[in-house]
Amino acid sequence: MPGHDITRYQFLRSLGLAGAALAAGPGLLAACSDGQPTMAAQGVEPDDRRLRVGYLPITDATPLLVAHGEGFYAEEGLDVDKPTLLRSWAQVAEAFQSRQVDIVHLLMPMTVQLRFGQGVPLKVVAWNHTGGSALTVANRIADVAELAGTTVAVPFWYSIHNIAVQMLFAEARLTPIITGEASEVDRTVKLVVLAPPDMPPALAGGSIAGYIVADPFNALAELNDIGKVLRFTGDVWRDHACCVAVMHEDAIAERPVWAQATVNALVKAQQHVAANRLATARLLSEDGGRYLPQPLPTIERALTHYDVGEYGDAIEHQDWETERIGFQPFPYASYTTELVARLRGSLVDGDRAFLDELDPGAVHADLVDDSLVRVAMDAVGGPSVFDQPEDLTRTETIDV
Repeated sequence: MPGHDITRYQFLRSLGLAGAALAAGPGLLAACSDGQPTMAAQGVEPDDRRLRVGYLPITDATPLLVAHGEGFYAEEGLDVDKPTLLRSWAQVAEAFQSRQVDIVHLLMPMTVQLRFGQGVPLKVVAWNHTGGSALTVANRIADVAELAGTTVAVPFWYSIHNIAVQMLFAEARLTPIITGEASEVDRTVKLVVLAPPDMPPALAGGSIAGYIVADPFNALAELNDIGKVLRFTGDVWRDHACCVAVMHEDAIAERPVWAQATVNALVKAQQHVAANRLATARLLSEDGGRYLPQPLPTIERALTHYDVGEYGDAIEHQDWETERIGFQPFPYASYTTELVARLRGSLVDGDRAFLDELDPGAVHADLVDDSLVRVAMDAVGGPSVFDQPEDLTRTETIDV
């Protein structure tokens, strides 16, 4: 229900039924699972119902967090502690690879690097969100071309942010560099990697002229008058995936009921968030469940504020009818293919030899398992619930 302030789990707990609900077979929790039998109903032992969630404190993590805060994991019979907050993408990847956590959200290009560059046996099981990022610059910057001779931060080399900003640079006839100093005469821009929380202070201090990253750090800069949004990434690449939900490949194979229950909860969370954005902001913020350290106004802005009249050229494609951040879980093959092709043409630091060997059209089948999300979407009403086509195919729309 829009605007409600008590989670399902909290309601059950207040009645003394939470423990009983988790232990119920075809009873209470089965009735909450849209007709799908829960883990308990399928005879899954309690020790095998444990799920450990890791996340970076950005709004990209919203479905993973709401699935906990609103009790969707519990409805599916999963035993989940409060998700573990991690401070950088490197920490998220390390926690996942060392199996300290079972599911995380990762940058989609990062999953390509981990699986094909480092041999990490992971699977993308769903998109976590669409859009949700922007290029934020110092208030004096009027357009991308004015970034010549400056430094701009990205959160990770293997990110949609790095790809998108380089597309914007190319349109403005700017050349990205990684080493040396940027030159206004040569029309170069130096790219550096910064952890998202470090970006606003760096912009405020003048060591960078801009950054491209997920919210709420763009909203944070706006509300604190540190900088302004120059372009939303979802207005460059329509409904692009940024972060995706990732699980261990062997866990999916060995614990299929557990894996399905996990994805069921994420799909329910995405459906819930799309209809309850203000309530979700309260849940996520320091005023609510304290999943994210930013204050409520910042989270609210990140989840809701996309005023075409206010943002002007930051939103060039009004006809796309997108949102600042969107929530639909299906991982489109067309996106993976185009992403890999764009990634191969982007400047990244470090060993990138594996990229040259990738066939963009073949990556999706190896990297992504969409079987779980298909079942989960059908359970809540199908693709139309998320305004997606019934055949779950699309053509990528990109226009800088």
